[in-house]
Amino acid sequence: MPTLVDLTIAQMRAGLAARDFTALELTDAHLAAMASHRHLNAYVVETPEIARAAARAVDAGSISGPLAGIPLGIKDLFCTKGVQTTAGSRILEGFIPQYESTVSGNLLRDGAVMLGKLNMDEFAMGSSNETSAYGKVISPWHAAGSNAELVPGGSSGGSAAAVSARIAAGATGTDTGGSIRQPAAFVGISGIKPTYGRCSRWGVVAFASSLDQAGPMARTVEDCAILLTSMCGYDPKDSTSLDVPVPDFAAGLTGDMRGRRVGIPREYRLDGMDPVIAALWDQGIAWLRDAGATIVDVSLPHTKYALPVYYIIAPAEASSNLARYDGVRYGLRVTPPGGNLADMYGATRAAGFGKEVKRRIMIGTYVLSAGFYDAYYTQAQRVRTLIARDFALAFEQCDVLLTPTAPSAAFEFGAKADPLAMYLNDVFTVPSSLAGLPAMSVPAGLSPEGLPLGLQIIGRPMDEAGVLDAGRAIERAAGFAARPA
Repeated sequence: MPTLVDLTIAQMRAGLAARDFTALELTDAHLAAMASHRHLNAYVVETPEIARAAARAVDAGSISGPLAGIPLGIKDLFCTKGVQTTAGSRILEGFIPQYESTVSGNLLRDGAVMLGKLNMDEFAMGSSNETSAYGKVISPWHAAGSNAELVPGGSSGGSAAAVSARIAAGATGTDTGGSIRQPAAFVGISGIKPTYGRCSRWGVVAFASSLDQAGPMARTVEDCAILLTSMCGYDPKDSTSLDVPVPDFAAGLTGDMRGRRVGIPREYRLDGMDPVIAALWDQGIAWLRDAGATIVDVSLPHTKYALPVYYIIAPAEASSNLARYDGVRYGLRVTPPGGNLADMYGATRAAGFGKEVKRRIMIGTYVLSAGFYDAYYTQAQRVRTLIARDFALAFEQCDVLLTPTAPSAAFEFGAKADPLAMYLNDVFTVPSSLAGLPAMSVPAGLSPEGLPLGLQIIGRPMDEAGVLDAGRAIERAAGFAARPA
């Protein structure tokens, strides 16, 4: 008999509507589960009083909406009114926003219950959730026969671990180069990055403004579709927000692939690819073919340049965005004895930023500096245009693309101490981020060690519905039911 925390969001909505349980009972079940899973360090801040007050309001009928009573975790990159928001960084410790991000506000408007703020890589810079100033997040999964702690992926590692461990029904994530999809794959859940501009960036702490995009993480494709409908929408406060209608993604979900063309990009078959990942990819192709899709071979010739382009553009934008953290207006301030304003700036940033953030700021400042701007940043932007053009040409031949999500299953902490080895985790997710395309990871199988593996679906701009349908087809065929012990 499943417990309340084992239910999907769709099942929770149905149960609340039928009065099988109350919103307060549902919330209390999640709060109890959170208390027993604190060793995962998934939450930076727990908000039980706020959660229970919202649940009581739902039960009393004073709060309603499509998410009424659904307990969610909010990634600590989203500003939440009256609740500390740190972006996983010491430099923002103690910062309590007096406003709500548009995305979290949309979820609360629709009745969601906020359980707390979820841990993350500092300023969303990382692929393993090891860079948080508030300690690493530990995956709820273990390899067969091992007690070694595994990474949950990053930067949305807290979101991924919380959803997988059943201490949140769903969660918000952000994806700059794969930070929704890669952690989703590592812990056996679903996550979708919508088209750039679908979800407002207002009130989301910025990393790389031309890449950052919010999206949902949940245990099923349908649950992601439910959350995405609430999260999306035009926001005049965000100049990159798209003024387009938001469909009811869950209502239109069919999983029917008949008449659809699925492209298989040959450049994603990397030299030395893990044969387990290659076999999973081939299985995904077979599943979609059996579901009625036509499989098409396509080429994305500039894929090999995506990682170097990303690691020029993203640090350059981070260098600009993070210049605002100076110790003057909010957050940490370190004033050396007898120091002047410049000394305070330097001391605050030295103490407040972690090693990975400092590394990316330095790279970004370098590529934007006089004499190197044209050689690096301008060239990277030109190649980014070519990468986007590759996708546009591929979509003349197909409707969606199918690729692996990550080059491996989750790994142990410290296994990728070399920054370049860590950056390679994003090899399959970065290209679609550079092109601003919707892309989703769906759990599709287990590694020989019993760890989750995901497949990625990439769609045309604004075709989240098509991506979700392909994801649903894979979900149905894979029948993924494994869960952490």
